[in-house]
Amino acid sequence: MNITIIIIILTVATSLLAFNNAEAFYRLKFNAYLIHHNKQFYRFFSYAFIHVDWMHLLVNMFVLFSFGAAVEQSFAFHFDNLAPLYFILLYVGGIMFSTLASFNKHKHNDFYNAVGASGAVAAVLFSAIIMRPDMSIVFLFFPVPIPAYIFGVLYLVYSAYMAKRGSDNIGHDAHFWGAIFGVAFTILLRPEFIRTFFENIF
Repeated sequence: MNITIIIIILTVATSLLAFNNAEAFYRLKFNAYLIHHNKQFYRFFSYAFIHVDWMHLLVNMFVLFSFGAAVEQSFAFHFDNLAPLYFILLYVGGIMFSTLASFNKHKHNDFYNAVGASGAVAAVLFSAIIMRPDMSIVFLFFPVPIPAYIFGVLYLVYSAYMAKRGSDNIGHDAHFWGAIFGVAFTILLRPEFIRTFFENIF
């Protein structure tokens, strides 16, 4: 069983628990105020395993499923035995890094909350785009292959729009920072990915 599937199982199970348990949702969500003032540092990580609703969960897990296996395969090809470690660092790093800006901005705001694997999923998505920009994704309702790098741009545009609205508990701005982390982390592992990326899209 690959790491992507394990993460999906853990995330779905934890999200289902939180759907039916308001106290669990409260204890696991990202809240910069509680992290800063109550030293509840685990919230930097736990928020990524719960979601607002089924649609939020399904979208994140669909993107993770679509691109996670590709990243694992590429890591295995390029990094051999270190591949599982690098994939875990990519995912966990995406979780942590994607909330740093929100933490700094909202650490004195008790009312700001965020949940969802958006930052980590964005890190995986953009890692896949850097290594394999020729990949495509197909939706049932739009059965035309969309190149991975175009999907990535659309994903960020949607995230920016939803972050500006700010009408839910979803950490949409985490998508952007997760994407930045995914690109930077992957390039740091192997800088020549930059060259192969441009060779594949032009």
